[in-house]
Amino acid sequence: MRGSTRDGADVESDRSRILAAARRLFNESGVQTVGMDAIRTASGVPLKRLYRAFPAKEDLLQAVLQERDLEVRETLAAYVEEHADTPRERILAVFDYLDEWFGQPDFRGCLFINTVGELGAVSPRVTEVARVHKRAFRDQLRELVDAAGLPAERADQLAVLANGAMATAGITASREPARQAREVARILLAAD
Repeated sequence: MRGSTRDGADVESDRSRILAAARRLFNESGVQTVGMDAIRTASGVPLKRLYRAFPAKEDLLQAVLQERDLEVRETLAAYVEEHADTPRERILAVFDYLDEWFGQPDFRGCLFINTVGELGAVSPRVTEVARVHKRAFRDQLRELVDAAGLPAERADQLAVLANGAMATAGITASREPARQAREVARILLAAD
């Protein structure tokens, strides 16, 4: 929905700039250390308009995570479809996707895992967005597992494996956890 504030600024443009700046800053520095003033400076959106778009930092963080959730779902599905032909190759392609992601210069770990680790139970709304994302990730794996004719519990096992790789890669700043997790996934799939 497009609209303008009294001073003529485009609300959607403000929102996009705020979300992009907040996501970059949260990824680089963590959630708690980044204040609304830093987001205002990085986005170039005046503080009054920033608070009009997002009345509280929790609202902004929730929007950043929801935007990231959709992006991950879409890019993962597209990657798997483009890089694998058979059902089992599609499962392993998830770990190849992680390998590429971990190799990006701005990779600092999974924003969902990092945020929940930082905030814990302080923000139930934000924690719920992270839970929804992780369930959706597991559901994507479940679809791949079903297509491969594998037992349903493989999806949960693969999700734990992938999330462990995400956490480890965030700490070690290495792509190796994705490669190790892929090898464990390959062994797991070969056992079926």
